[in-house]
Amino acid sequence: MTADVARVVYIVDDDAAVRDSLSMLLRSAGLGVETYPAAAPFLERAASLRPGCVLLDVRMPGMSGIELQRELAARRIALPVVIMTGHGEVAVAVQAMKAGAVDFVEKPFDEEQILGLIEAALARAAVTYRRAQEVNEATTLVGALSQRERDVLERLIAGRSNKLIAFDLGISPRTVEIYRANMMEKLRARTVSEAVRIAILAGVQMREET
Repeated sequence: MTADVARVVYIVDDDAAVRDSLSMLLRSAGLGVETYPAAAPFLERAASLRPGCVLLDVRMPGMSGIELQRELAARRIALPVVIMTGHGEVAVAVQAMKAGAVDFVEKPFDEEQILGLIEAALARAAVTYRRAQEVNEATTLVGALSQRERDVLERLIAGRSNKLIAFDLGISPRTVEIYRANMMEKLRARTVSEAVRIAILAGVQMREET
């Protein structure tokens, strides 16, 4: 992950003056910025956007900020959201946070406060991005295993010994050792704990025999 990944803020607000002032503030803090005047054009591009966070106005014509936030969640688009509300709209903000928003900020903004909230959201985006990369890499590594190597892995993460795995699969312990060594090499795992971590990230289910 490069230093610049997850350092972009997507501003979605129907008020051009708000978009402009926020853009200036965030760019002066060294952040990348993209602006959208409504939920629909943002939603059209959301799935292909770089990792970052969303600064989202709660009240907009057409699709509201809450509705957009729910749609992002439904599409599993993992962009952390900071909600912008009008003064006194705490109930709306609470509703947004229950739906998964990182935090909310009231207009007019305190610059230090909004920059702090953006940094927190970007930190979450970075963690989410790293996790997704790890899952993708683990899935690719596990996908390169042969069926027998995967059989051994499934039983290995269930805590079974080579002897028991051999019994389960109807092969010799020596053959299990060969499959296990090949599996470890393909997973680039130096220890069993590393292999187990990769398997869990890739969603491999442990195989337990009765």
